[in-house]
Amino acid sequence: MEIIHVPVMPEEVLEALKVKESGIYVDGTVGTGGHAEGILKNARECTLIGIDRDENAIEAAAERLEKYRHNIHLVQDNFSNMKAVTESLGYKEVDGILLDLGVSTLQFKAEGRGFSFLKDAPLDMRMDSRQQFTAAEIVNKYPEKDMVHVLWQYGEERFSRKIAKAIVNARSKKPISSCNELAGIIEKTIGRRGRIHPATKTFQALRIEVNKELVELEMAVDAGVSILKRGGRFCVLSYHSLEDRIVKHSFKKLSAAGLLSIMTKKPLVPRREEVLSNPSSRSAKLRVGERL
Repeated sequence: MEIIHVPVMPEEVLEALKVKESGIYVDGTVGTGGHAEGILKNARECTLIGIDRDENAIEAAAERLEKYRHNIHLVQDNFSNMKAVTESLGYKEVDGILLDLGVSTLQFKAEGRGFSFLKDAPLDMRMDSRQQFTAAEIVNKYPEKDMVHVLWQYGEERFSRKIAKAIVNARSKKPISSCNELAGIIEKTIGRRGRIHPATKTFQALRIEVNKELVELEMAVDAGVSILKRGGRFCVLSYHSLEDRIVKHSFKKLSAAGLLSIMTKKPLVPRREEVLSNPSSRSAKLRVGERL
């Protein structure tokens, strides 16, 4: 499946990064290369280090950025390891870092990955297929109280107790193996309310738990600041309150330590025209910090 990623807030990101020809930039969530291509178009002599957990994303980015291959490095790894990645490539400092958080279009639409409750796929949700731990293990093996914690903590699901209990009851009869099956259990348990599917928050929570996204995000912010040059910019695009909260608090902590100047007292959001043309951008928030 050919999936063209439309980058969110591309102009705002480029302006925030202050991209320059001689710069070295890390795209810690390179995906299919949308933002990376924007950076390389604006500064053809810059160096770009693209990192992603997903080998399919690395392959897609390599194809999209083929004409820039002389000045890009694409690495399959977690963005929390960006310091080790950049140093292994011979770069001790960089001029800018971008993190575009959450699940990508490539992952969401791909067959068999288990990110969407609209597909009859296995309960997988791994961003890195080399990882052993999957959503099926949470759904079929977590004690009920631990599942309640995951659904509430990472999905902010107010029906977390009811859903966890229903899952435990269902799996006692037979293992829950597919996304459709799990979504059906949730819908039967709490019903439909409005346009948002009742399984949305549960699937978000499971995905975050499988990939340890929030833990990795905190680590990534600390790792990123440690390799930023003075005056270098750190840009983070988040799509839900849990991510945004971590970025906000991490930036505040680094600011208090004298390491980062917060450039966005309130996060930047997409313009109305962008939301109309790309509805998936509607919840985006961009926070920017500058290394002191």
